[in-house]
Amino acid sequence: MDVLEKLKILSDAAKYDVSCSSSGSNRKNKKGGLGDASPAGICHSWSDDGRCISLLKILMTNYCIYDCVYCINRSSNDLPRAIFTPEEIVDLTINFYKRNYIEGLFLSSAVFKSPNYTMEMLLQVVKKLREEENFNGYIHTKAIPGADEDIVNKIGRYVDRMSVNIELPTEEGLKLLAPQKNKENILKPMNLIKTGITQSIDDRKKFRFSPKFVPAGQTTQLIVGATKDNDLKIIRLSEGLYNSYGLKRVYYSAFVPVSNSPKLPLIKSPPLVRENRLYQADWLLRFYGFEAKELLDEDKPDFDLSLDPKCDWALRNIHLFPVEINKADYTMLLRVPGIGVKSAIKIIQGRRFSSIDFFDLKKLGIALKRAQYFITCKGKYYGIKSMDSQIIRNQLVESPSIEKKYYQLSLFEQVSPEDKYIQIGGQL
Repeated sequence: MDVLEKLKILSDAAKYDVSCSSSGSNRKNKKGGLGDASPAGICHSWSDDGRCISLLKILMTNYCIYDCVYCINRSSNDLPRAIFTPEEIVDLTINFYKRNYIEGLFLSSAVFKSPNYTMEMLLQVVKKLREEENFNGYIHTKAIPGADEDIVNKIGRYVDRMSVNIELPTEEGLKLLAPQKNKENILKPMNLIKTGITQSIDDRKKFRFSPKFVPAGQTTQLIVGATKDNDLKIIRLSEGLYNSYGLKRVYYSAFVPVSNSPKLPLIKSPPLVRENRLYQADWLLRFYGFEAKELLDEDKPDFDLSLDPKCDWALRNIHLFPVEINKADYTMLLRVPGIGVKSAIKIIQGRRFSSIDFFDLKKLGIALKRAQYFITCKGKYYGIKSMDSQIIRNQLVESPSIEKKYYQLSLFEQVSPEDKYIQIGGQL
């Protein structure tokens, strides 16, 4: 099988892994080197400043010893298989980079022969890129659960970001759909990476040229809809991962029906709206000061698919509103639907010089379509003449529109609508 055929198979197989948006690396080029992750923060999809950046996203192999029911690459599935040699991946990366097709590499893999064998091959790739090709662009690789600590540590010295995919939110889900995996093996490399990052930061405070370890942090991916786990369990897990392991990002992937196993739910299309609500809730956890227990509870374990989580929270806590724009503190401003982090900062800065009225908010970029029901400006209320949560909800919920579908770009042909869609939430 030639390299082009392998590339078609293994780039297509990689599209189900969404945990590769990455930023924060400041790896600079060296004299006589190639590539530079420093100026832009090389990313798969979006950089910190909002620019779309591309990287080569492939699997090293889709041969797998595991038979996870939800996975397209499971060992029992009949599909074309391929495996790259480390030299082929290095050659592809350098040549694609020189032709300005990509700005970095995202390299994942199915588990071939054993976790250690797979990680050794990944190590060969990144070591050749850094030491033999002097490549200083962005590299993101996977840490395979079950691999030895020593291999993970070695790879962490070469790459910018690593990810360990949890995939299923609960241990019960793993036992049902991926019985060959276990929670301990998944969490162990996450803790190892966290420890390595912390140690590297401490070392660089003492020694300027101390080697970096996974400088852009670690991420993970959760599959949404493959099990009966509710949104409360998922968002609690995400909160725990952020607090305990210092993750940069948790990615949510709507389950794509790739098998007719009776263990899987009977769905015709991925639950994209639910995925989007989880991204929005995740944003609230990371940037808006919310806790999982505020967004959902045992009485309400799933997000409202018709309303974003922040609006839903505000309506369930309507007694806190309306708030006066010219008096509310930063924390409370962040909890007003339609006001984002940047907008709240602009309000705080602007009202130092003069009182802000309703029309000033438009200039500051506030989403008044939502915010008007929850604020007053100079004591005046511009929403409807009622603070009944159900009435306000009816005003906020629009009639369903045709759902937009987002496709991952293919190197070869347009992916089919059944393959994969990704939605990412922004300011709420």
